[in-house]
Amino acid sequence: MFETFTFHHPFAFLLIPLFLWLNHFKSSHQDAYYLPHFQLYKQSKVASTRLQNILKYLMILFAIVALADPIVYAPQKSMKKNSIDIMLALDTSGSMSMYGFDAKEYNKTRLEVVKEVVSSFIEKRSDDRVGLVAFGTYSSIVSPLSFDKAPQLQLVKGLQIGVLGKSTALVDAIVSCIKALKESKSKSKIIILLSDGEDASSKVPLTIALKLAKKYQIKIYSIIIDKSSSDMMKIIAKANHTKAYNPKDKEALLEVYSDINTLEKSTVEYTSISLPQHRFAYVLFLALFSATLLLFISKRREVM
Repeated sequence: MFETFTFHHPFAFLLIPLFLWLNHFKSSHQDAYYLPHFQLYKQSKVASTRLQNILKYLMILFAIVALADPIVYAPQKSMKKNSIDIMLALDTSGSMSMYGFDAKEYNKTRLEVVKEVVSSFIEKRSDDRVGLVAFGTYSSIVSPLSFDKAPQLQLVKGLQIGVLGKSTALVDAIVSCIKALKESKSKSKIIILLSDGEDASSKVPLTIALKLAKKYQIKIYSIIIDKSSSDMMKIIAKANHTKAYNPKDKEALLEVYSDINTLEKSTVEYTSISLPQHRFAYVLFLALFSATLLLFISKRREVM
């Protein structure tokens, strides 16, 4: 890949023959004077005059080239990131207050452990938009899709058990996530649904939620953090051709999010584009430099 060179205003070079013609016209009409010993005077000044003429022509030439605006088209690589839009649906129902999910810190509730794992997952998705839905008896969009992770981490940290009721509305949580994702232009849209129980209070049937997810091309990952598996989570996984995750402790949950993090990777595309780079400033500097030298030599001749 090579640089290409051109001029933005090539018609400016028509000024060169115009300048030469005017200079010739001026020279042919100069007044003639008789000076004694003119030959000696001429010999003493010929070198200086020749340099002045060279500088004069260079000054005009560089000024015209600068006016023509030389442009270099330099090929450059452009990077385009295809980010993924991710909605995290987290259960805040009463059963999330149970202890023992983290064997190392037994006194932590399920929700506290989930918040730690989810926060770590959010931090790893720096190139993707992430949104947050919390659900209990009702579901609510806590954070819309955003690249700004700092406020989302604060929102996750602030989630409380029972804030949206003690029961579990799994399907309604899916619908809330779909609402946040349906206008997305991303090529990949996913929902990571985490709960510790079966649906007990949703108003929307699961079949409707799954049809909506298919309509908007949204993939759903289901995670049930309970010792027993969930039939509804299995149905959701089968409909989305995904695995129904059933981690039994914090370490297993970390592996689940790590697995999803590996499966759903942002892609990077490289394209080559040529950007114009104007070079007239360099040529204009040469014109000004020539003019400065010409002025200096002319002043010196006057003094002499």
